[in-house]
Parts: sequence; structure tokens; C-alpha cells
Amino acid sequence: MSRLDSFIRRLTAQRDILNAVADEVKTLDGPVLELGLGNGRTFDHLRELFPDRRVVAFDRAAHAFGSSMPEDGNLVLGEIKDTARDFIGIGAALAHADIGTGYEDKDAATLTWLPEIMAGVLSSRGLAVSGLPLDHADLDALPLPSSVKEGRYFIYRRR
Repeated sequence: MSRLDSFIRRLTAQRDILNAVADEVKTLDGPVLELGLGNGRTFDHLRELFPDRRVVAFDRAAHAFGSSMPEDGNLVLGEIKDTARDFIGIGAALAHADIGTGYEDKDAATLTWLPEIMAGVLSSRGLAVSGLPLDHADLDALPLPSSVKEGRYFIYRRR
């Protein structure tokens, strides 16, 4: 598979999962967290799905497209593994992380801290959506929409 096809498949999976969980997220209290703002495409989609919800984005630096930039107070800059720890206990309804690199060693390093943070920021029954698998005792894997190939993206519910 070409890198372009892989990229399209990843973004399609991301969109399909976020759309699939939106109704359930709307029944939960708490903010929505976006770990990895990037150019803001997913952040913009989350704002569209949850227009009445606070959406907080995290990244090392602000590089989002102008209209996809979070409002003041909803952008947290710095190393995500450090800055997101300050949000443990916030009781998020949804936390989304698309911060995998495709490099096995770099992703393995991310997986030493990402599952703990994702579980920690969520409310009870809150949902985690991630491009990387999250192995954590407080997270239960959920089935993917039929349009998403197993192992491409992941959904979890906080116990």
C-alpha cells in the first residue's frame, strides 16, 4: 500500500470512529481532548461534532490552519507527555490521540506514557480513540465500525 493510501485509510478510520462515537459522547459530561493538534483538521471536526463542548488541544507548537486554531485557553503547548499530565482527573468525555509516527521505536516510547494519560484524563465510561493501541487496566477495547480495518485505529471505554 502506498503511503498516500495508508494516510487516507488512517484519516477515514479516524473520521468514521469519531462520527460513530459522537452520539454516546454527547451523553457524557466533560470536555473533549485532542492530543496532537497538527494542522487542526481533527480539532475542527471535533468542534463540528461537539459545538457546545469545550475542546482542548495539545501539541508541541501551534501550526494549525488559521480557522482550525483553538480559542485562547483551549490550546496547551509543550511536550504532550508533560502538559497532558496536568489534565489527569479532568473527567473528559472523549480523548483522541493521533500521535503515532510509524517509527516503531518512537511509537514504543510514546506507549510508555500515552495509555496512562488517556485513562487518567477520562471520566468513568469516557471514550478514548487512538491511532496507537492503549494497553491499560482501566481501558476496555470496543469494537470498531465495520468500515475500519482491525488494528488501523482503536476505541476504548474507561471503566
